Amino acid sequence: MNPSDSVKKIKGVGKVKSSYLSALNIYTIKDLLEHYPIRYIDKSKLSSISEMTSDESFTVKAKVIGITNRKSYSRKSILTLKVVDVDENYFEVMFFNQNRLVNRFQPDEVYYFYGKYDQGKIVHPEFIHVHSKNIDKFMRITPVYPLTEGLKQWQIRKIIETTLGLVDFSKLTALPKEITQKNKLCPLEYAIKNIHFPESLSIYKIAKYHLIYKEFFDLQLGMILLKNNFDAEEGIAFKRHELINEFIKKLPFNLTSAQGRVLEEIIGDMIDTKVMNRILQGDVGSGKTIVGFIVLYLTVLNGYQGAMMAPTEILANQHYESFTNYFKDYNLKVACLTSSVKNKDKEQIYKKIKSGELDILIGTHALIQDQVKFNRLGLVITDEQHRFGVKQRQKLAENNETLPDILVMSATPIPRTLSMVLYGDLSISTLDEMPKGRKEISTHFVKKNKKLEMYDFIKKQIAKGRQGYFVCPLVEISEHLDLVSVEEHYKELDENIFKDFNVAMIHGQMKNNEKDQIMFDFKSRRIDILISTTVIEVGIDVPNANFMVIENSERFGLSQLHQLRGRVGRGSHQSYCFLLADRLGNIAKERIKIMVQSNDGFIISKKDLELRGPGEILGIRQSGIPTFKLANMIKHNDILNKTQRDMKDLLLKYKLGEDKEIINFVNSKSKEIFNGYKLS
Repeated sequence: MNPSDSVKKIKGVGKVKSSYLSALNIYTIKDLLEHYPIRYIDKSKLSSISEMTSDESFTVKAKVIGITNRKSYSRKSILTLKVVDVDENYFEVMFFNQNRLVNRFQPDEVYYFYGKYDQGKIVHPEFIHVHSKNIDKFMRITPVYPLTEGLKQWQIRKIIETTLGLVDFSKLTALPKEITQKNKLCPLEYAIKNIHFPESLSIYKIAKYHLIYKEFFDLQLGMILLKNNFDAEEGIAFKRHELINEFIKKLPFNLTSAQGRVLEEIIGDMIDTKVMNRILQGDVGSGKTIVGFIVLYLTVLNGYQGAMMAPTEILANQHYESFTNYFKDYNLKVACLTSSVKNKDKEQIYKKIKSGELDILIGTHALIQDQVKFNRLGLVITDEQHRFGVKQRQKLAENNETLPDILVMSATPIPRTLSMVLYGDLSISTLDEMPKGRKEISTHFVKKNKKLEMYDFIKKQIAKGRQGYFVCPLVEISEHLDLVSVEEHYKELDENIFKDFNVAMIHGQMKNNEKDQIMFDFKSRRIDILISTTVIEVGIDVPNANFMVIENSERFGLSQLHQLRGRVGRGSHQSYCFLLADRLGNIAKERIKIMVQSNDGFIISKKDLELRGPGEILGIRQSGIPTFKLANMIKHNDILNKTQRDMKDLLLKYKLGEDKEIINFVNSKSKEIFNGYKLS
């Protein structure tokens, strides 16, 4: 069986089961092999009742000395076994409403029971007769897999176990022998079999180490291949222009030294003949947007068009307003293209961008529609897009003589050692300095009994002329989730708590013209409090807003909480963020603690990676690039450092062209990702 085969080739996997597997993103045999267990049940270790605690499950060998089956007052059946273990400890095994088990047990027979022991009994344990032919399968380390509705643990275990016995492991791209020998790694087949059904805990650790190493290695090689692919592409050689310096001098504020540094890095890329593929990362409010505007202006001064793509219409419109305001005294022709633009106006924009009449086009994903054809595209800036894929890049480059430069802007700053892995295909510029005058946002966790005090504080802020946000996780009330909704909260705040103030609500289900009007009224200070979903998370800039209340803050990740908080603190006034939560688990408590203690986006993103792992960040990668399923860049940093060193040695040998196995390995990986692209 080939790893690339469909799971439908597995015996017992038909149309129904394959649909369940597809819900888990399992389509091929390889996907199935990489569907790793989330935990294990170890039934291989025998214990005595005297060693068992109430919070752990154990396997105990015991003889049945008595059997009773009776009805409770509610007519439920109770099967009770009186048993004794090998150390002559007496206890009971109980099953409720399990009449089918009555004839499964015989007095004086010995069984293995697996379950939790509490107050002299084990309730509903797994069990097997000591002489059963399936004893080996019972007495082993058993995997527990992520599931989807319709699929049971025993079913996916059986499917994976069947597959492990039939798959041709030689068809998988294993690490080169030189790498495995140097790091004393077990064979790939051994690692995969023992991550699913480990023979022992020590063997499981050996298997896991290999697969973690391989995940780091494969990802970094993929990133290097991608970067070399981009670096090899011929681009536009822009020229510096004195008018850029004049524009910077006329700004109503001074650029920070960090802004000046990254501007030089970006312009340095633009004047090079190779295509720029750079990420500009910086904390919320560090001044990325003005840097983007300056290099768009440089693009136009060189006779090319620029495009800026934002994730939401609100942010696209805000960028358009900001750009036109900064360049109102300059002869630049700018348009904003979103899905809510009227068809008649869209046609005019299509016509002008194709003829070259428009210099700058700002918008949402509407920019990469078939109708949008640029005359001479020089630069594409994507704001908060994190991953601007090759396909989108090619789409924007259609009918263009040369490929445009790409600048990705992200307000989720990643520590440099980690960003080398996450953004290995991009050159990195980092804004690590905040504009002068920015005050740290004072963040507080508010318990239920302190809400009235918080409301009084907010009323005093509004009386001083300030504004703010209430953020809720839901648009409307859900009977399934006990969470605050925008509509419910708007009614309560508008009619009761803040009835003397102007309160409005905004959410993603509203029409775009409604949202635009509300945001205009908010910026114009006609609205005191804006009740919102996370639609305001990215990019909304209202300097007068100085307070934010986040309801059900336990429902949000750290980076998202920090992004939301970044909507305040953009003016000269002291700003405040209040985090509300009713029930806090351990991770939620840790998130709240970090938010209260730190305003530093780099610290927060690192902590977010520690708490949640990199899956969410890596999940946005384009198809073809491998992602982590076992590896964690924080927990397994020592393995990550090893793979980085080994990767350098491997690439050196690849370029020397002396080691056939290494050449075949790199070319095989590049084929998986780029259908045959070879490292230059």
